Amino acid sequence: MSEPMVAGTPLIPMPALTPAALRVAVAQIARAHLPAFVDHLDRAAEQSAQQSTIAPLRAFLQWWGEFVAVQRHPARAARLRELEAVTARTEDHEALDAAVAEIRDILDAARREAAA
Repeated sequence: MSEPMVAGTPLIPMPALTPAALRVAVAQIARAHLPAFVDHLDRAAEQSAQQSTIAPLRAFLQWWGEFVAVQRHPARAARLRELEAVTARTEDHEALDAAVAEIRDILDAARREAAA
């Protein structure tokens, strides 16, 4: 698989996968998503307490880590939005397959960045 092309340098360094560090990152690069971040954190904490497991908190950290990994590269975030629009409107199976494959590449790169 090819690595997605990302022009320029990231807006911010990749933060640690902690609620506090991710909150700061989201506030810096995607402020409009901050209410969703807080709501998701609250739900994850509640589920963790109810289920006596940290799995919901781990999923929260992973999801927002990947979100930040995408959003901190404006070209990558823009390309992801373009590809999502293609998948929503195309009826061409080859175009759909190509868009889905590129989305997968972008998200795989984000997952690797978040895990590093």
